[in-house]
Amino acid sequence: MTSLRIPNSPWIRAGLMVGSLALAALLLWWRGPDWNTVYHSFDFVAWRFVVAAFLLNLVSVLFRAVSWRLTIGQAIDPPYPRFQFVLTSFGIGLFANAVLPGRIGELARVAVLRRHLPEHGTGTTATLVGTVVAHRLFDVVPALLLVFYVLLTAEIPHWAATSLLAVSTIGVALFAFALASAKREHRPVLDGLGPVRRLWTMARKGLSVMKAPAPAAAAIFFQCLGWLMQLLAVWVAMRAFDIHAPLPAAGLVLLLMNVATIFPLWPGNVGLLQVAVALPLVRYGVDYATGFAYGLVLQAIELSVGVTAGLLSLAPEGISFASLRRMPDATAASVAEDGTEPERDADESPEPGRARAGVSG
Repeated sequence: MTSLRIPNSPWIRAGLMVGSLALAALLLWWRGPDWNTVYHSFDFVAWRFVVAAFLLNLVSVLFRAVSWRLTIGQAIDPPYPRFQFVLTSFGIGLFANAVLPGRIGELARVAVLRRHLPEHGTGTTATLVGTVVAHRLFDVVPALLLVFYVLLTAEIPHWAATSLLAVSTIGVALFAFALASAKREHRPVLDGLGPVRRLWTMARKGLSVMKAPAPAAAAIFFQCLGWLMQLLAVWVAMRAFDIHAPLPAAGLVLLLMNVATIFPLWPGNVGLLQVAVALPLVRYGVDYATGFAYGLVLQAIELSVGVTAGLLSLAPEGISFASLRRMPDATAASVAEDGTEPERDADESPEPGRARAGVSG
């Protein structure tokens, strides 16, 4: 999944920011809660449940990193990166998505992991980007399972059901296209290909796991475990606000949170996400303002997980925040340059003894 490129013109950036903030303000004016009630909703929050939800989300990160490692193993030649490097790269990607605009964390994790790969020739970056695409597409399976579960068991507003069905249809179409495009050969012939075809061939190599039944099933299984941990985290966090809605309601909240954050209209889509959480919970007898406050906590948990995972990963990788901001642009340039790898910055060079990653343990 590539990042959304923001124009370099300061006037265009300012216009986009003002427009997005105006849209957010309009949404909060139209669907905003009683802010006094939202404030007092935190008076009796059981924070132990918030901590439990945070820990469940950290476990979800671990499972999703395992899934990405399995995906990578089908796309590149050995030696494969050790799991610890995959985990730290994934954590830094979450951190970048949490603190930088445009969901650039997908390219950031590629840039970090590439530092731990030996030189496989041209196309390493494009191949890793392909593994990220495959890894994100594997979310379609647990998402569809959750959609079916929610449609059968939850009380769903008409607008929510329509949104879930539309997004599910798009997800299935993208998954089918990626499956048809996946390339199983580990050494595709690149000589004589034009730049576009060469890049597409290398990116298809990153989708190789989709044509390998056993590794693909294993990767999807760990993605499902990751989603299960997130579902339990959403359900546990409800108890913090004394919300005793059933598990299907938590599933509906999790799905609508993902729908509300597909397109980053403004930083964090704050307001839109909370409305998406609060409105369906009204059917379960939850006050709208309480549901809005609950949505704020859910977003804070997600943000804190990304920040925690990133901070735990930046130091071992020896990466500064400034170099992290440059990584996505360097990765995008590398992919665009017909498979050539850019020179590494001094602060991006792996530590001695870590330039080549061994076989994962």
